[in-house]
Parts: sequence; structure tokens; C-alpha cells
Amino acid sequence: MNECYYDKRMDFFYNKTNTDTVDEWTGPKLIVVLCFGTFFCFFIFISNSLVIAAVVKNKRFHFPFYYLLANLAAADFFAGIAYVFLMFNTGPVSKTLTVNRWFLRQGLLDTSLTASLVNLLVIAVERHMSIMRMKIHSNLTKKRVTFLIISIWAIAIFMGAVPTLGWNCLCDITACSSLAPIYSRSYLVFWSVLNLVVFFIMVVVYIRIYMYVQRKTNVLSSHTSGSISRRRTPVKLMKTVMTLLGAFVVCWTPGLVVLLLDGLNCTYCGIQNVKRWFLLLALLNSVMNPIIYSYKDDEMWGTMKRMICCSSEDKSQDRRSSRIPSTVLCRSTDTSGHYIEDGIIQGTICGKGDLGDKGNS
Repeated sequence: MNECYYDKRMDFFYNKTNTDTVDEWTGPKLIVVLCFGTFFCFFIFISNSLVIAAVVKNKRFHFPFYYLLANLAAADFFAGIAYVFLMFNTGPVSKTLTVNRWFLRQGLLDTSLTASLVNLLVIAVERHMSIMRMKIHSNLTKKRVTFLIISIWAIAIFMGAVPTLGWNCLCDITACSSLAPIYSRSYLVFWSVLNLVVFFIMVVVYIRIYMYVQRKTNVLSSHTSGSISRRRTPVKLMKTVMTLLGAFVVCWTPGLVVLLLDGLNCTYCGIQNVKRWFLLLALLNSVMNPIIYSYKDDEMWGTMKRMICCSSEDKSQDRRSSRIPSTVLCRSTDTSGHYIEDGIIQGTICGKGDLGDKGNS
């Protein structure tokens, strides 16, 4: 029977796997990484909190798609927590960690990745249910959406805890990986391949939905007298979702490929030299998502901006700022695309003059 090393500190495993790059997390490189990490985490907390608050505050966002979008923001917020914990437990400190604390450090990162990935997968299903019927919102009830959100986090927590539950190399040192000294190489292969396959499936699904929406919109536009902005809104919404997916894939794929190479025991790939930069790239994804929300959705940006402005005004100014003219609300409704079905099929969103101006702007 193999000997198990549950009571050892991480320096034992780093030495066993010949991982000497921990010492490189010192000096100017460590300062640069910590500075960027601190700034990014601060931005992640503020921006994703605004996104969640915007969905809660604005009743126009009380639909399944936006609830899932808020949950994606929550996953990014959780990622910020994971990176803060990592920053305080990295560098020379890594070798002094206990096995359980190291499992917690990596488990938080794995949980945040899984939560974002599964959430995007659920959004793909929700988009498929609605877009294939040319409806902007699916028929999912709040109870079902709540169940989906709870399931997303249950799966994420389970996947983050898998190595702790037994799929590790504490009892088989020869199977330990280099990047994660107490993770089995077989687990890294499984983890990276699983995520890369899901990436590929989601890209195919979203491309199929996008092509269907664009084709359907072109057909409907020839039979609809509405504005250009009204006809293009379904495509705009899919572009937003695909931008989120594209950013996620670009930011996480390099790190997953590095983990796969480590799992395959590629000793000549130089993975130790790039791991920290790919980790920062993954962190950048949680920074980009709120920017994508606000840039692609005028209604989201308007709500976030009003919340920021109202926080620095007195109550009377807050009451005046909340009295938005109906024409502005009408335009925001068209931009956010909450009533696309009516806009395309029935042509009942706002006035044609407003929409025409919006389309020409």
C-alpha cells in the first residue's frame, strides 16, 4: 500500500515535483502581479455588484435571461474573492501552506470557473428555448430559474471539491502534477478536456442560434414596416451573449491548455514560465464581463449610471432624477430588447419616430 502524506506541508510536495518556480514569485514580478491583481479585484467587486443591483432594481430586467446574467456577475464576484485569497497565499507563502489550505485555494478558483461555465451553458439553453420561437424571453418561471441557479452553484462547489474528496496524489506522489503539486495528472487531463469540450459545444450552439436569429430577422424584416433598430434587436442581443462567450473562451482556454500539457507530463513545454500570466488573463475575464454588459446594453448602462449618480446626491435630487421622461424609457426598452416579439411581429414598441431616430444615431 502506498504511503499517504496528509500531514505534510506544501514544501514537501513542491520539492517532490521539482517545482522551483515558487521562488520566482518575489521581487518586481510579484509586485507587478499583486498590483494588477489588486486593481482588477477591486474593479470586479464594484462593477459586478452594480450589475447585480441593476437587475434587482430595474423591473425591466426581471426576466430569466437577466436573472442568469446577474448570476454570471455573481460568479465573477466570487472569482474576485478567489483571486484575493490566492494573492494572500501565493509566492513564498505557498510552501508554508497546509494541504487543506492549498486545496481551499485551488478549490475556490475551480468553483468560480465552473460556476461561470455552467451559467453560460444554462444561458445557451434559455436562449435556445426563446430565440427558436423568436421570443426575447423564455417561459421559465421564477421557481425554475431559482432552481437552475441553485443547481449551477451546487455543481460548481462539487467540481471544486473533487480533488479534496479523493482525486489527488497524496497517496501516490509519482502521479502528482507540476503546476498543482497535490493534484493528480489524470485529474488535470479530465478537468481541462471536460472544460475545453464544453467550450466547443457552447460555441457551436451559440453560432447556430445566432445564424437562425439573423436569418429569421431578415425574413421578418421584409414583412415589417418597423425601424431598422427594431428589426436588428434580436441580433444585437445574441451578439452580446456571443461576446461574453468569446471573452470567456479567449481568457480561459490558454490556462486550460497549459493544465492539459501538465497533465500529459510535458516536461519540455515551459509551462512554468507562463502560468502566472495565463492566470491574470483568466482574471481579466471577470473584469471584461461588466464592461460588455454596459457597453452592449444601453438600459443596463443607464441603470448603473443612475445608481452611481444617486449615491452622491440628496433625496430631492434622487427623486428628480428618477422621473425619467416616457420617451427615454421607450427608447431604453427598445435598446434592451425586452419586447422584441411585439416589436418585430406586432410593431408596437414606442413610436416610429423615436425608433427611427435611435436607429440613425
